[in-house]
Amino acid sequence: MAFFFCSKPVVEKPELLIQENKMIDMLADFHLAEATFNARRHRDSLVMKSSSADFYYSILDKHQVPDSVFEQSFVFYVSQPRKFEKMYRQVMNKLNEMEQEYSGRKTDPQELELQRNR
Repeated sequence: MAFFFCSKPVVEKPELLIQENKMIDMLADFHLAEATFNARRHRDSLVMKSSSADFYYSILDKHQVPDSVFEQSFVFYVSQPRKFEKMYRQVMNKLNEMEQEYSGRKTDPQELELQRNR
């Protein structure tokens, strides 16, 4: 007995899809914004008066992406677990590199390559 599977994706590709590299940058920015919000919301009067949604919309503005386009793109990428996992590893690598740059630590280039390939 043979099984045939549709090659049609579970979630249709949106007409306006954020390119992978831009999506990776945006996801990294969301992580940074969330961390900043959580770290400063009880200490900084400007952040106290804000919500995490304010950070979310500021990132969308920075990248000039409407929220509906981001949401549709996010759902599309999440519906492809292998691709999304690979993208997310790139997000984490980007954040690790930023942390090392900020802290002044440098990682051996071979170690960075190993992290990218995981």
